[in-house]
Amino acid sequence: LGTLKIPAIGLSVKIVQGTDSAALKKGVGHFEETSIWNGNVGLAAHNRGTNSYFGKIHTLEAGDEITLSTKEGTRTYEVISVAKVTETDRSSLENTSENCLTLYTCVRDERDLRWCVRAVELTD
Repeated sequence: LGTLKIPAIGLSVKIVQGTDSAALKKGVGHFEETSIWNGNVGLAAHNRGTNSYFGKIHTLEAGDEITLSTKEGTRTYEVISVAKVTETDRSSLENTSENCLTLYTCVRDERDLRWCVRAVELTD
């Protein structure tokens, strides 16, 4: 579907459709109920093991940049929040009028929590 780049943690990884274990073995998974371009783009990945693409997203800080490239083009986003949410809290995946990225991964040793990173599109 595209490529996700997060220079602050040295990440450049391809995005694949779906968030099941087969998809997450191939790259960062795209939540199918979210857009891949306009509005809220929801992505998930593992944070340990061989495909620990999101192993360091909890270290991101407000202002860190994330680049999303798809067949539609390339957009740059800026991190605005890094938070722990409950495993069942999917409210951050709801569609938004502004273009943003929502990244999810597990919280190590806290099975019922997820790291949720929100980034908004940088505009000129």
